[in-house]
Amino acid sequence: MNTASAATGLPLEGVRVIEFTHMVMGPTCGMILADLGAEVIKIEPPGGDKTRTLPGLGVGFFRSFNRNKKSVVLDIHTPEGHATAVELIGQCDVMLENFRPGLMTKLGLDYDTLSKTHPKLVYVSHKGFLPGPYEHRTALDEVVQMMGGLSYMTGPAGRPLRAGTSVNDIMGGMFGAIGVLAALRERERTGRGQEIQSALFENCVFLSAQHVQQFLMTGEPAPPMPSRVSAWSVYDVFTLAEGEQLFIGAVSDKQFQTLCRVIDRPDLATDPALATNAQRVAVRPELLRYLGETMAHRGIAELSAQLEAAGLPYAPITRPDQLVDDPHLLASGGLAPMQAEDGTDTQVVLLPLLMGGRRPGVRQPLAKIGEHTDEVLAGLHGR
Repeated sequence: MNTASAATGLPLEGVRVIEFTHMVMGPTCGMILADLGAEVIKIEPPGGDKTRTLPGLGVGFFRSFNRNKKSVVLDIHTPEGHATAVELIGQCDVMLENFRPGLMTKLGLDYDTLSKTHPKLVYVSHKGFLPGPYEHRTALDEVVQMMGGLSYMTGPAGRPLRAGTSVNDIMGGMFGAIGVLAALRERERTGRGQEIQSALFENCVFLSAQHVQQFLMTGEPAPPMPSRVSAWSVYDVFTLAEGEQLFIGAVSDKQFQTLCRVIDRPDLATDPALATNAQRVAVRPELLRYLGETMAHRGIAELSAQLEAAGLPYAPITRPDQLVDDPHLLASGGLAPMQAEDGTDTQVVLLPLLMGGRRPGVRQPLAKIGEHTDEVLAGLHGR
C-alpha cells in the first residue's frame, strides 16, 4: 500500500485510490474510501466532470459525493493522457470506474488488461447489471427501481413510484466500497488484487429480497406497501391541527394502552373488543377513524412531547431542507462544514457511522477542477 499520503489516523491511511467516475454510484464509493482515510485521486476530463454543473435535482450531486478527494485533469482519449493514466494506476492500490459497458475495454483500461502488469490492483466496476442477459443495457437508478420490484412496492396499485432519492446508486457505491475492503484484506493473504463488480439491478433486487422471500414462503405476491394489510392496528400518518402530520406506531397491546392514555381515550383502552392487536387489526379502518378524529385538534409540538415522554414511536413528516436544522443531526455531528469549489461555505452530510467514538469528517476543501494535477503527476517517473 502507498505510504506517502499525509497521516490521518484513519483506517485506510496509506491506501491510494484512482477514480474514473461521474454522477453518483462511483463517486459514492470513492467518497466512502476517502472519508475513511484513503488518498482518492479523481480523474476529470478537460473542463471537469459534467456532474459539477448538473441542474435541477442533480445540482447537489457533486458536492454530496466528492469530498476529501484530489482532482487531476487528464484526457485519457489522447496517447499522452492515456499513458499518464496507466502510469498513475500503477502507483495505486485501487481503481474505480463507472462508465458505460465496453468503454474501459476499448481504452485498454479494463481489469484484464491492467492486471497483467499490475497484479496487485483492486479494480471496481460500478455497472447497471452483473454479467447476464441484461449486462449490455443502459441502466439508471429509476430503470432498475422499475425492474427490481422497488417501484411496484412503493407506489399505490397500478401507479409504480420511484423512491425519492438515488437509493441504488448510493447503495451500489457502498457495496463497491465493501468489496474494496474485503479485497484489500484478501490481498494481504494472497498478494493479488481482483476485480469487483457492483450493479444497480442486483442492488435493487437485494432491497426487495424480503418481498421475494415472502412470496417463496407463502405463494402469494406481496401487495404494494400502500395496499398492504398492516400487521399492526396503529401504524399510520395522522393529520393534526393546522394540517400538520405525524406518523404514530403502536405495535403492542401495551403501546396501544399507552397511546389511549396519551390522547385521553380511556374508552378505547378498556373496550374488550380492542383488547388484542389481532382484534384491533380486524377493525383497523374504524379504529383509525376514531383516533384521527381525536387527534385532529391536537397541536403537533404538544402531542410529540407527550408521545416521546411515553416512549411511543412517532415521527414528523420532515422535508430534506428541514434536516439542516434538525437538533439530533446537528448534535450527533451528522452535518459538517465544507468549503466548496467556488470558495463559499456549505454543509455536507457525513457517513452515518461512528468509529471509536469519532465521525469520519471533512479533511479538505472540495477540489477545484484539476487542482491537484501538478502535485499528483509530479510523482510519476516520466516527470
